[in-house]
Amino acid sequence: MSENPSYIIVTGAAGFIGSRMVRYLNELGYRDLILVDDFGIEAKRKNWEKTAYAHIVERYNLIDWLELHQPKIECIIHLGARTDTTEFDYSIHETLNVEYSKAVWKYCTLHQIPLIYASSAATYGDGAFGYNDDHEVVSKLQPLNPYGISKNEFDKWALAQNEHPPFWAGLKFFNVYGPDEYHKGRMASVIWHAFNQIQKEGYVKLFKSHRPDFKDGEQLRDFIYVKDVVSVIEWIRKSMSKGLLSEDHGLWTMDQNGLYNLGTGQARTFIDLVKATFAGLDKEPAIHFIDMPEDIRDKYQYFTEANMQKLRNAGYTIPFTSLETGVTDYVRNYLRTLG
Repeated sequence: MSENPSYIIVTGAAGFIGSRMVRYLNELGYRDLILVDDFGIEAKRKNWEKTAYAHIVERYNLIDWLELHQPKIECIIHLGARTDTTEFDYSIHETLNVEYSKAVWKYCTLHQIPLIYASSAATYGDGAFGYNDDHEVVSKLQPLNPYGISKNEFDKWALAQNEHPPFWAGLKFFNVYGPDEYHKGRMASVIWHAFNQIQKEGYVKLFKSHRPDFKDGEQLRDFIYVKDVVSVIEWIRKSMSKGLLSEDHGLWTMDQNGLYNLGTGQARTFIDLVKATFAGLDKEPAIHFIDMPEDIRDKYQYFTEANMQKLRNAGYTIPFTSLETGVTDYVRNYLRTLG
């Protein structure tokens, strides 16, 4: 740890994307990290306990802790959220995804700290207004569940603020998959569930389509590997950090502040996903189709595909991992090693 460190804060650091963010920062040599989450959840312990960090702070104590200790903060990467799309009590989402995020925003504004936060493709609802990350459409969006509503409410609030962090970006995550999602249960990726079903049953269950314009298993999603997600976040963070010190061309500017899609820009079917999972296990595909649960049937997205031009225009040029490559890496190098 440095003598007079400038810290990076990662909220949601015990969760799926947050813990991968911390590991990635560690790989790049960063140790002056402040990890924020509810660390009392035992199922998440192995996500963070072997990472390198300077401090851990309980989620509900974050703002008080910062005001007490007044550390020098380089950036806050706010990934902490209630992400359960099957939790229909909006007050839970409002507390964690809206009010808590407002408190983080206000702290960053007061102390002029760059902020990167997690929004979601769930804000797009059924896709009636497309999947373009322009700000004009945000107020029109109609998310299909309380989680998506809460994310969109914060996006709307952020865009309406006259006072804001010097640099900020809200990233609309599409379907993220990869290591360290084991604790998410029902909300884990189809790959995680498929792997476990194959190991136990020898086949994978996929939802039937309940729309005539989609065949069974051919519902489409923009699946993005978590390693790509943290790569984008780190690129934005570095651009923002340099932007604080310089006006050089190509660095983050206030004109670039706003919402950005974070997917691959290429929708793929669930059948493609499952076939890639079987391939990672060196097995022939075996798929059984089942009825979709009624509690999510009218809130189900049949198609998502991120328009990624805005992020590309901002300067991010690294190619995204193909579905086959990402799933193979996840299955062979992570899921199979757990067995």
